[in-house]
Amino acid sequence: MPTWGEILSQLAAEQEVSGPLAFDIVRRTYLAALSEFTGNCTILYATKWTVPSNVQPDLLQIVEEDVQGLMEVVHGVDNEKLDLILHSPGGSPEATEAFVTYLRSKFRFIRVIVPHAAMSAATMLACAADEIIMGKHSFLGPIDPQMIVPSQYGAISAPAQAILDQFEMAKKECKDPQLLGSWMPILSQFGPALLVECQEALELAKTLVREWLLEYMFKEEETGGELAAQAADKLAAHGDWMSHARHISRDAAEKTLNLRITYLEDDERLQDLVLSVFHAASHTFNGTPAVKLIENHLGKAFIKQHIVQQMVVPAGPSARPARSICASPSAAPRTTSTGHSTALGNGWGRGQTSARLPHFSDRLSRRAPRTASCAYN
Repeated sequence: MPTWGEILSQLAAEQEVSGPLAFDIVRRTYLAALSEFTGNCTILYATKWTVPSNVQPDLLQIVEEDVQGLMEVVHGVDNEKLDLILHSPGGSPEATEAFVTYLRSKFRFIRVIVPHAAMSAATMLACAADEIIMGKHSFLGPIDPQMIVPSQYGAISAPAQAILDQFEMAKKECKDPQLLGSWMPILSQFGPALLVECQEALELAKTLVREWLLEYMFKEEETGGELAAQAADKLAAHGDWMSHARHISRDAAEKTLNLRITYLEDDERLQDLVLSVFHAASHTFNGTPAVKLIENHLGKAFIKQHIVQQMVVPAGPSARPARSICASPSAAPRTTSTGHSTALGNGWGRGQTSARLPHFSDRLSRRAPRTASCAYN
């Protein structure tokens, strides 16, 4: 099996011949080989979320725009079976539902392959598969929704269940007048609809996962309804995992959640090809502006990129650190960066890309929401 370093060496050799197209050539070579081996349509959905960067988080998440990418890579494919290689931190539950609905309208059988991690809403997506393939190094994550709420310190993120639990704690402690003053600054930050929004977000997560598991993964199980409900409740139980970023191992997914898990190591050739695709995608994120890849085995792709432009800001009287504590002003010029993103067509080389509409979520995300919103990421 080519390792991460060996794939990098392949890229270096290919760059001598093909220049910037090397990333596409190597990645697509392994995608095509994987599809030829399995006989299934193969789609890679991966983002740059495990690579340190200054990319706005919403560019890395499952969003409504992804359906356009799926339409691009599914068009013209004549196969009822799909292998979806999934590497994602999660995202919008509504967009995930649209993602699943579209793929299920096109494919009769879906395997989700997790080469590293599919967290939060990406775990929900994996639960809509007939089968999940995981390695020893693969992980899923809890699906408890995270509420984005405004506060005097700006927008903050908090688990929906933690907010509900905190309100219950406040109800008990506020019976003591001496404690009421301590709770007022906390309670005043939350809008009147927040509790209902938290409850509905939790119910949505559990309902989607329960319905998908029952319809697909557990459809032949006599106790499928019970298994689906137990798995959905467990995945959404914030108190059990204690952190939304908690990694759920293959063993836990199989034994605790009773999900239908196939071991990646059981087929050495499959493991080689899957990890080669994943390593090639990782190098693409490190070596190009790409932050999201939606790509099939035929070379059709919807590539999201984030371009950073450096600007030199002259030093002046107002050029002070934003959060200066015992900091002295510097005479050196400051550099700042701005980013924008575009979705590209089928490659990086000249004549190989087709620009689409700019994505403005990096700009909009800087605004604090006026009401609570929910994200599974």
